[in-house]
Amino acid sequence: MSVSPVVSLAKELIAIPSPSQVGNDEIAHFLARTLRAAAFEVEELAFDDDSGRKVSLVARKGEGKGGFGLFSHSDTVPGDAGWLPFSPEIDQGRLIGRGSADMKGPLAATIIAAAAYPPEQLRRPLTLVITADEEVGYGGAKQIAAESKLLAEGWPQYSVVAEPTRLRPVYAHKGGARVTVTAYGRAAHTSTDNGSSANFVIAPFLADMAALVPVFKTDPRFRNAEFNPPTNGFNMVIDDGGTAANVYAAKTVCTVGLRIMPNAHHQEALQMICDAAAKYNLETSSYGFDPFYVDRTAPIVQAALAATGLTEAETVPFGTEAAVYKDYTEAVILGPGDIAQAHTVGEWIDIAQLEDAVGAYRRLIDRFCLAA
Repeated sequence: MSVSPVVSLAKELIAIPSPSQVGNDEIAHFLARTLRAAAFEVEELAFDDDSGRKVSLVARKGEGKGGFGLFSHSDTVPGDAGWLPFSPEIDQGRLIGRGSADMKGPLAATIIAAAAYPPEQLRRPLTLVITADEEVGYGGAKQIAAESKLLAEGWPQYSVVAEPTRLRPVYAHKGGARVTVTAYGRAAHTSTDNGSSANFVIAPFLADMAALVPVFKTDPRFRNAEFNPPTNGFNMVIDDGGTAANVYAAKTVCTVGLRIMPNAHHQEALQMICDAAAKYNLETSSYGFDPFYVDRTAPIVQAALAATGLTEAETVPFGTEAAVYKDYTEAVILGPGDIAQAHTVGEWIDIAQLEDAVGAYRRLIDRFCLAA
């Protein structure tokens, strides 16, 4: 049974295991060869971590400034037991396999779309970016933003981040923030009554957090009706190291999380959490990534709507590397596949939508790289 070029390439990519928990040399080398065969100049950027060597790619063809970029990633979450995640199958119009939706299917669509253009046909440059470690902290995206020599020469003026959106243009997504609050006690067996529990030390702070739940859910300052749900996903988890019931806990760590939204006073919300911790002299640290937002009237959003034949752009509650790229290029998120299938056993993507994505990306390339 013959398959289209995009399905064939997606199958090849799925068959190369590349979970973020291992090095990705194999798939990076395959992708670099594929891009060079399509007349791209390819830059490889690498870093090493405990899991191995991680390689991201920046590829460009065409001369000049501006142009258009297609951004994706080559890593996936690990394969789950109970199926063969790296043995792609086609069944009832679906391509099944780990990464089919997130995001080897969309990645294949960007490559097939871009490969059709010889460099001499392009009035403005066409750029592809394929990062490592999107699933575990955006390490590759941060590296290419800081170190890519090709991008230092000029970022594409307009870009698509090809995460699965059911091929519907997305103009905004939530970010994330975590505040880690730590309390200390003194370990001892309760029979001695010589210890002090860190859980009691942190308890007043926990009560303050419980009081914030209805505030964050109902106060209009912390809501954004552009999103579904319109709230910030306020959550809290607590860890005292599994202390036994007859022992005073020496250390308790509380992690408070928000899915931060643009235009929803997230800095104020985070300050309220930190102020509560400071009130009880608790140790704090924080980590987060920004939300993404581009005006719905922006040229890239309107072009994406025209390319897909739709009339309204959307928002999504999950994060993407667009949060890293937003300061360098005017971006929209647009890719085939449904995020509901991502990271699941039996992950799949609709083949018709995957093939439609190639056409949508080519229409955007025509608009931003060919038009006078």
